[in-house]
Amino acid sequence: MRSEPPMPMIVLLVEDDDVIREATQLALERNGFTVDVAADGLTGLAAFRARRPDVALLDIMLPGMNGVSLCRQIREESPTPVIMMSARADPVDVVLGLEAGADDYVTKPFDSTVLVARIRAVVRRMSRAAVPSQQGSVFGALEVDRDALEVRLAGRPVELTPTELRLLLCFVDSPGTVLTRDVLLEQVWDYQWGGDSRVVDVHVQRLRAKIGQDMIETVRGFGYKLRNGA
Repeated sequence: MRSEPPMPMIVLLVEDDDVIREATQLALERNGFTVDVAADGLTGLAAFRARRPDVALLDIMLPGMNGVSLCRQIREESPTPVIMMSARADPVDVVLGLEAGADDYVTKPFDSTVLVARIRAVVRRMSRAAVPSQQGSVFGALEVDRDALEVRLAGRPVELTPTELRLLLCFVDSPGTVLTRDVLLEQVWDYQWGGDSRVVDVHVQRLRAKIGQDMIETVRGFGYKLRNGA
């Protein structure tokens, strides 16, 4: 009996520029994705709720509801990976998008092969986060149940995005060991060629806000480490 071919990944593309939207849609479809499109934030939110795509690709500057607000709303409803698109490499744009819960970002104009690689990487990260390993870890009030993929702080559940969970698991795998930003970019974001360290820094800040500011220590000039105290 022949097995059914895998269903193509669904990408929600929310972009108000007609030329960029159409060109990006064609590029993604050529690479095997199914693409839902929207030209403004409110329509994008409705499209997200209607089909629950595998990835959301959001422009920052959108009419009706901007990309940051749309990302924040998606993140409240779903762990779906979100990639922000910005016409500028403005640190404010990047940080706002990441702080809203985005998993990654790309700067326009972008090469379609880079965008496709980013999308596939973020989906791989999510699927890896969903694979349980057979052990748990306790660091003071922080408990990480790898079997159930649950995190608790002082007995209370902590809600993490798939990217935040993978980041935490990297630290849990090497407690007390300094992990450089390059190592984290490779292990969490699949950036074997290197990437923007702001992605790491903002996600570490988000993770600290959820598990406790003192759990992850900054080692200046090197990176971060999980405190190994009991």
